[in-house]
Amino acid sequence: MAKKVVTMGEIMLRLSTPNNEKFIQADEFDINYGGGEANVAVSLANYGHDADFVTAVPDNELGACAVAALRKYGVGTSNIAKCGERLGIYFLETGSAMRPSKVVYDRAHSSISTATAADFDFDKIFAGADWFHFTGITPAVSDAAAVLTEEALKAAKKHGVKVSVDLNFRKKLWSSEKAQKVMKNLMQYVDVCIGNEEDAELVLGYKPGNTDVTSGDLELAGYKSIFEQMVADYNFEYCISSLRVSHSASDNGWSACIYARDTKEFYHSKEYRIHPIVDRVGGGDSFAGGVICGLLDGKDFRSALEFGVAASALKHTIPGDFNLVSRKEVETLAGGDASGRVQR
Repeated sequence: MAKKVVTMGEIMLRLSTPNNEKFIQADEFDINYGGGEANVAVSLANYGHDADFVTAVPDNELGACAVAALRKYGVGTSNIAKCGERLGIYFLETGSAMRPSKVVYDRAHSSISTATAADFDFDKIFAGADWFHFTGITPAVSDAAAVLTEEALKAAKKHGVKVSVDLNFRKKLWSSEKAQKVMKNLMQYVDVCIGNEEDAELVLGYKPGNTDVTSGDLELAGYKSIFEQMVADYNFEYCISSLRVSHSASDNGWSACIYARDTKEFYHSKEYRIHPIVDRVGGGDSFAGGVICGLLDGKDFRSALEFGVAASALKHTIPGDFNLVSRKEVETLAGGDASGRVQR
């Protein structure tokens, strides 16, 4: 049965260099739209849930294009405010092999950064909702957006809505010190905490053992330890981390782990070797969307994690921010068929 999910954040215009070109080489850009919470909404709509995206866009043609990009994939847009001056933009230089991808933001003074709670009817938005998802990107956009995020969280909890966060630290938007000051306060509203080892350290101050995010050395016991600490501090129902082993920009190992508060169980998923990577932007969002879908479907936490990891592995093969795979495609991969054989 479809569940009602609300996500809130910024949708941006993405301008990316074609054919793995560097910025200095590019004479044109490929156009896509995306953003952390918007990407999650698209995933959940693709899986058959009632996904509604809350944001603010300017009342102009670019704002209309961003809304149309969401509508195309079945995301509800009736609670998008038309206000503010501009749509945020980000430029993407897609890396290859040992050359990393690079992102340049042009999102200052965007519509969501100046929006306030007065621009939204949160009681209407959360009426009948089952789940609310946000990320650490939205509060980082501006002080006003941080206030807006907390107002949304208060309304969600008033309506008994389950809340998930993807910690998503962005060093180009704020410092670790500012992130911890804002995000630690917001954790009181969160039931399911998603992130990676870097996010846990920079956003909440937890360091998972001897794990090195750059080299990909993973110490799973360290994750279990910090998950236990996080549950003790914030009473999360689940703590979840994606695990990326970067052999190069084009070749990653991809898995995840989860800790369940009520049973004190820790579980590590199967690992996928993703090579070559087509587009890793949105990989974490597709993982979050997959895990949320699994939990909404009533899967046990292990199966929900496996669904999320498989969904995200597939996203790495798709250009653009959105994960456009079907539920059947994810279940096929999660079930063990990674052959990539032509389907006739």
